Amino acid sequence: MDIRTEFGKRVRELRARSGISQELLADRAGLDRTYISGVERGERNISILNIEKIASALSVSIEYLFSNERFSSNLAYLKKDFEVPFLERFKYHLDSSKKILSFQVHGLLTGENVDYMSSTLLSLASNFSKGELNIFVDHRDMKTSDGEPVVYSPEVAEKAILFQQSVITSSKQAVVLCNSEFMVHQMNYVTAISGIRDKATHLYGKDRDMIGKAYEMLDINGNDLIKPL
Repeated sequence: MDIRTEFGKRVRELRARSGISQELLADRAGLDRTYISGVERGERNISILNIEKIASALSVSIEYLFSNERFSSNLAYLKKDFEVPFLERFKYHLDSSKKILSFQVHGLLTGENVDYMSSTLLSLASNFSKGELNIFVDHRDMKTSDGEPVVYSPEVAEKAILFQQSVITSSKQAVVLCNSEFMVHQMNYVTAISGIRDKATHLYGKDRDMIGKAYEMLDINGNDLIKPL
């Protein structure tokens, strides 16, 4: 396959998994929409500089753009992805003795969902001293209705930054189980912006290995909410 065609497919699938339109990707990358359209159709010879701009706009490294992790190019964040009410997909648990606040999300998030989560979890976290509480996050099942992994939309990413600054900044550490390497890359970008990157660890790999690493970091043998699949 022509490298331009293959690269175009890659950009399209990562854009789709982020719920980003061509217009928004072009705006974030500082490029023209017709240029992005041409890239995705494999019709453009693209410079290293523009590859860097597109990678940054998608919150990934250049190396990841050429990785073997592949997804569906079906657009995420459609109405059908939110048919199950959020409160049925958001679960949390506070282990006061271990000082661990755990939560998991099944399916996708909206900005309003993140606001609700932030309010709920911040209320629980406020009962602990600064730097005392560990945050354990399970994003393994953040998937669209087609069963494919998804990452934060731009709206959700912006809200997540505020959430991290309000909840995690005052916590000891955050351990996040991710659904893909794509999510690891995006979460690294988000935590860098929020200023908590030195407190956050984003894990992805074989499920039991990932869970085992998380338990080790949190100094626990198990968790009432987050367990191996």
